[in-house]
Amino acid sequence: MGAKQNHRVLVVDDDPDILELLKYNLVKEGYEVKVAEDGKKGVQIAKAFQPELVLLDIMMPHQDGVETCRQIRELPEMVNAHITFLTARAEEYSEVAAFDAGADDYITKPIKPRALMSRISAHFRKEKKGKSTPKVTVGDLTIDKTSYTVTILDNQFTLPKKEFELLYFLAQNPNKVFSRDDLLQNIWGTDVYVLARTVDVHIRKVREKIGDGYITTVKGVGYKFESN
Repeated sequence: MGAKQNHRVLVVDDDPDILELLKYNLVKEGYEVKVAEDGKKGVQIAKAFQPELVLLDIMMPHQDGVETCRQIRELPEMVNAHITFLTARAEEYSEVAAFDAGADDYITKPIKPRALMSRISAHFRKEKKGKSTPKVTVGDLTIDKTSYTVTILDNQFTLPKKEFELLYFLAQNPNKVFSRDDLLQNIWGTDVYVLARTVDVHIRKVREKIGDGYITTVKGVGYKFESN
């Protein structure tokens, strides 16, 4: 339990019963937990608390979860945080909007506390295991997973977590074509259900930041990273 005490988790939901349930289970597992009952307060707490994981509802008063996610992602100190939506909204457009705003995972309610705690624990184990991964340099582009930074010539910047992991994975496997299903499995994992369009959204966002010359669309197949 002591190993988990350094991990900070923020729960944002307007349902007091959900907040109480999640906080109880997270604290029991040894996490440091803060809660917020609306999106605006969630952004304020995220800025000060700097959680490693945010559990976020969509339907909330004052400010919905999608806008809250977008604002949290814009905080420099929250670029590498993992954001998971816990929501009753099961529509495809809601899921796409969530990932477009920078979400890493999307889970529909009702919440199963034990399964959720296992999922969170697995996430942090995976994070710990991958911390020593080296840099990848292709031409003028350098991708550094130790700091989650991308450098093109002298311009260094950060990407949201899943965008970074997608770029890093493709760059580690230059000139190899990956289908959307391949990328979903390698970046999001088999235990996370996300739409194939999620890959397209993240590829588009990466291209907006690094340019169109690195990632090529292979029509009817998928994507590849050009090393030449």
